Amino acid sequence: MSDRRTALVTGASSGIGEAFARLLAKDGYRVVLVARSVEKLSTLASELGNGTLTLSVDLSEADAPNRVADTSGPVDVLINNAGHGDFGPFASADPTKLRSMMELNMVSLTMLARNVLPSMVAQGQGRILNVASTAAFQPGPLMAVYYATKAYVLSFTEALAEELRGTGVTATALCPGPTASGFQQAAAMESSKLVAGRKMPSAADVARYGYRAMQRGEVVAIHGLRNKALAASVRFSPRPVVRRMVHKMQEAG
Repeated sequence: MSDRRTALVTGASSGIGEAFARLLAKDGYRVVLVARSVEKLSTLASELGNGTLTLSVDLSEADAPNRVADTSGPVDVLINNAGHGDFGPFASADPTKLRSMMELNMVSLTMLARNVLPSMVAQGQGRILNVASTAAFQPGPLMAVYYATKAYVLSFTEALAEELRGTGVTATALCPGPTASGFQQAAAMESSKLVAGRKMPSAADVARYGYRAMQRGEVVAIHGLRNKALAASVRFSPRPVVRRMVHKMQEAG
């Protein structure tokens, strides 16, 4: 059996996940790519080479994290990147899509971490990076459930990092702002003033920033000076003001 380091990346078929996969492969990791798109995974795997493994799985399904763990085996790095959003008033949201979002953004992320952690702790080394968002720092009218899921990811990761302190295993929450990754189209939020007409950082830039933060063992990594300032300002602003400000930023232009 190969003694090469193994990295598992979810949501690896495009955007930030794909960029992470490329960084890991460049650093010599055997990469396990997880996403739903067979064709995109196969294309990326052929580019990366070096024993790249692909798993076409819908992580919103209840047994998916266990199936992924059974196939991948122990890993040295876990990048929990898979997730999706939805734009619009909560009262008119599709219940099926909301449930799928919660399963994917929170439950699968949590269970994948739970599956890989025992072997990491036993070895005294390992890294987990969970992709949260600057959405984690405040409520998000018009994307209420998405923002709430990212708040969960941030809180969970911070607690996990503290539990793991001194074990040799680290947990990092990457908190990017709007990114040119295809997320906005998938969430049908192109008309939102938060992203419409705005120049956004590339998925590759965000992944590089997160990758370096993970290697340093940072717990919370907020990409971009503007995003850092916005996240910090929320702590000193009255909650009603924050809610209304986000609502105004989110609404269609």
